[in-house]
Amino acid sequence: MSSSTNPPEHSHSHDHDHGHDHPPPPPADSWKTTGVRVIPSTSLDSNTAQTPGMDRAAAINFARTGAQKLWAGTVHIHPDAKTGAHHHGHLESVIYVVKGRARMRWGEQLEFTAEAGPGDFIFVPPYVPHQEINASPDEVLECVLVRSDSEAIAINLPDLEPVERPEAVKWIDPTHPV
Repeated sequence: MSSSTNPPEHSHSHDHDHGHDHPPPPPADSWKTTGVRVIPSTSLDSNTAQTPGMDRAAAINFARTGAQKLWAGTVHIHPDAKTGAHHHGHLESVIYVVKGRARMRWGEQLEFTAEAGPGDFIFVPPYVPHQEINASPDEVLECVLVRSDSEAIAINLPDLEPVERPEAVKWIDPTHPV
C-alpha cells in the first residue's frame, strides 16, 4: 500500500486557518448604515488623547464608527516642533508620512533616531518611549496614524531625560536582508 500526502481539498499554500467563524447574517438595513463608512477629512475629532507638540484627530474609533480592533486618524506637527516623550501602552502604532519629514527618537533616553519622508511607514511597538519631531523648519509634518485597538492611549513621560546626541539607526528588513 502506498501512502500519499495530498493536501486537503481547497487548500492553498497562502491560506491560514485563524479560527474565523462564518460571517453573521446581514443586519436589517442590509449594511446601509452599519457597513462601509466614509469619514470626510473635515469631520475628524480632535477630542482624543493628545501629546504636547502635536495635534491628533480621530477618524476611526469605537465611539465614531464602532471599530473594536483599531484606531485611525491624523497627526500634524508644526514646523520645527517636537512632541513630548510618550508611549502608547500595549498598543502597536503605524505612522504613514503623507507630507514633510519626520524624525523619530526612541528608547529609555530617546537615544536612537531615524528619519522618514512622504510614503514611508513607521512602526512603534508597545511601550516604547518615543518622540516625533518635525525635521522641517518651514513645512507642517502631516501623517496618518493607525493603532491596534480602538483605545486612544497616550502616556506622556515628562520626566524622561533625553541624551544629547542620539545614535542613528537604519532599519534592516529581516525577511530581505541586504
